[in-house]
Amino acid sequence: MVKKVVSSLGGLLLLFPAMAFAEEPSASTVLLGVNLLWVMMAAILVILMQGGFILLEAGSTRMKNAGHVAGKTIFTVGLGSLIYWAVGYGFAFGGNGNLFIGLGDFFYNPGTSISEVNPSSLFWVFQCAFAVISLSIAWGGFAERAKLSSYLIFTLVFVGFIYPVVAHWIWGGGFLAEDGAQDFAGSTVVHLTGAMAALAATILLKPRIGKYNKDGSANQILGHNQVYTALAVLLLWVGWFGFNAGSALGVDDGFFGYVAFNTQLGAAAGAVAAMLITWIVLGKADITTMLNGALAGLVAITASCAFVEPWAAVVIGLVAGVFVFFSMKFFEKMKIDDPIFALSVHGAAGVLGTLANGFFATPELAEYTGVGKAGLFYGGGFEQLWVQFLSVVVCGAFVFIVSFIVLAIVKSVMGFRVSEEQEIIGLDLSEHGAYGYPEQMKKGANLNS
Repeated sequence: MVKKVVSSLGGLLLLFPAMAFAEEPSASTVLLGVNLLWVMMAAILVILMQGGFILLEAGSTRMKNAGHVAGKTIFTVGLGSLIYWAVGYGFAFGGNGNLFIGLGDFFYNPGTSISEVNPSSLFWVFQCAFAVISLSIAWGGFAERAKLSSYLIFTLVFVGFIYPVVAHWIWGGGFLAEDGAQDFAGSTVVHLTGAMAALAATILLKPRIGKYNKDGSANQILGHNQVYTALAVLLLWVGWFGFNAGSALGVDDGFFGYVAFNTQLGAAAGAVAAMLITWIVLGKADITTMLNGALAGLVAITASCAFVEPWAAVVIGLVAGVFVFFSMKFFEKMKIDDPIFALSVHGAAGVLGTLANGFFATPELAEYTGVGKAGLFYGGGFEQLWVQFLSVVVCGAFVFIVSFIVLAIVKSVMGFRVSEEQEIIGLDLSEHGAYGYPEQMKKGANLNS
């Protein structure tokens, strides 16, 4: 690969003769540049996943809230990035910390010298993209009924403290990393963390108006655009290659290709399994569940894409696709109103994907990555499974408890949920003073008057 890159660079020098007199770059310099370019591309893919989340949440909710969904996502990604720069990165990866929290590198500055390459700036961009993805997952529990001010407050706490602490425990040299917890790209760190925050919000906000009848039966509150949700899943699927394969942080050994390979298999199996289970149980192939099955497969394979063989990636995806269907039914029966199914797609599948390494991690891949040990099915006994279980329980409990306390304070001090009147007219108008679809909404208002 290096020879091909050097050859290509030589061709470029022929096109630009003035460059030919410059010092020929060494193979190691070229390789570093290619690795850095891949990390930058991966970060861009992860940031573009926010477009998928905008379409997913907007399409899964009602038209009267579509503009709000889009606007608050851009706002919170912006605010979250500033908070991650100020304190979040330091708590996650600060070099002067301990087994429980990082300390240092606050208001992070990678250096301003142009005389040498400093790759740490790209690592920051990549990790910041992960942090704000986890935040967007959390917003699923806020959907269609939370005040805009609550998004602001929770962004400060979640990106500034909650997410970084979990990231430090597993990726930043914390106590779970010391135990050998295997979470290659974030089934727990990113997805379960966001889902547990969403669960705290959903419980405190209570269901949307009209979701449940007096006898406890649930009503369907359909999203306004299923094409948006399908396009969202495709965008997220593509972005996931930056998410998972980008976590290899380079291309020189080709391992990022293996990670991408397993990622594709897990996603595909999740989509197929979810479609088939709804066909069998409901007699109809439900599109929403199929879309969630693809995402569940992606979430589940995120922890294990670097640790398992391809056949196991398919099994993990298949189980996730079936599991997400029953998880969606469970939360609805428990009267937990989850408009975009964040608890099932990111929470339940995140748990499943994390535990999967305790069964399927191979000794060769564990040794290659330098993380943890082989799983139960490969002669590793229950040791790795216990570490995976511990990481799920500890991280999940921490995120839920802290999120619940913070949001309970918000609820008591400034209010968390919009008024009944505001919820009925929609957050576009009540929180922003304008509809996301002004022509359609005004036409509907005229017809109803």
